Amino acid sequence: MCVSVEQIVEQIHSSRGRFVLAISGGGGRAVSALLEMPGASRTVLEVVVPYSAGAMIKWLGGRPDQFCSPHTARAMATVGLLRAIGYDESDALQFGAACTASLATDRPKRGPHRVHLALQTTSLTKTRSVELQKGHRIRQEEEQLVARLVLNMVAEACGLEGRLELDLLEGERLDESQTIARQPWRELFLGHLEMVRHGGAPYQEGEPPGAVFPGAFNPVHVGHRRMAEISRRLLGRRVDFEISILNPDKPPLDYLEMERRTGQFGPAESIWLTRAPTFEEKSRLFPGTTFIVGTDTLRRIARPCYYGDDPAARDAAMQRIAERGCRFLVFGRDLGTGFFGLGDLDLPEPLVSLCREVPAEQFRQDISSTEIRKSGGW
Repeated sequence: MCVSVEQIVEQIHSSRGRFVLAISGGGGRAVSALLEMPGASRTVLEVVVPYSAGAMIKWLGGRPDQFCSPHTARAMATVGLLRAIGYDESDALQFGAACTASLATDRPKRGPHRVHLALQTTSLTKTRSVELQKGHRIRQEEEQLVARLVLNMVAEACGLEGRLELDLLEGERLDESQTIARQPWRELFLGHLEMVRHGGAPYQEGEPPGAVFPGAFNPVHVGHRRMAEISRRLLGRRVDFEISILNPDKPPLDYLEMERRTGQFGPAESIWLTRAPTFEEKSRLFPGTTFIVGTDTLRRIARPCYYGDDPAARDAAMQRIAERGCRFLVFGRDLGTGFFGLGDLDLPEPLVSLCREVPAEQFRQDISSTEIRKSGGW
């Protein structure tokens, strides 16, 4: 059912929706339409426009691989939902909506004109993208289309039937994808659970803790597989993989990303999703385990910036990890300026005392997930 801008905004403000909207590169007219209509204070919790690179990095909590992409739109919406939950504790329909666009400007653009939108609720992640034909619209016309796309997505999240008509040209199409959360994922995202396990054989009563291989696994590559294989052999233990949906340097994971990353593992492999971004928190969830890490990760563990810029607080965290019976099995990595083993790092003694190194002659694999993503292989 097609409606006018005024009608759809009025319906949004009369709905149960409570949302945070983040836009970058386009969509400003949607903000104007929402805020000019009476009743906006009932539904709009916050609007942010992280237009510069620095503003976007601050909003997301880390630098995205690309600033205009479906992944970035999803991350923007996920941050929006978390803020919406913090602002509104009612039983309203809370969500984050986002748009990142690359539109016509005052100089020629090499890449395509494109729009990526995302919706994040407590139960689903959805993206919607369209590539616009270059040279067929002026900037104002592209802005009008983006605004309508944003308002339609907000209306959809509010459970409304009405939609704005879209003036799409021949060959332009909306590409959509969505993931509906499994109930344990929803409980994990909302903080009602600290960890959720997928696949693998169950632990037997009295079985000693295994080894845990934490990582983003974005994507899993041959180096990860080789590290897990060597760890099983050296430690004589099973190896579980772990992904934290929260990260001090990156945006939180949405449901589509959880599905994508856990989907790389077979049913016989054990993969944990947790809310433990730091190794001190991981040690609380996995006492008595050996964590499998590369020297790149170990170097980050040692940085005082993760402990309030206080080396004493860092060393105290290492002590708590030790008291929980946890250790680190360390693999050398190419850190961009050459291959670094454990002895090449300047680490505090409380951390070094927890480490066991795998010699370079047993493992040397310089492939990285970042390079795979840059090459378009993931």
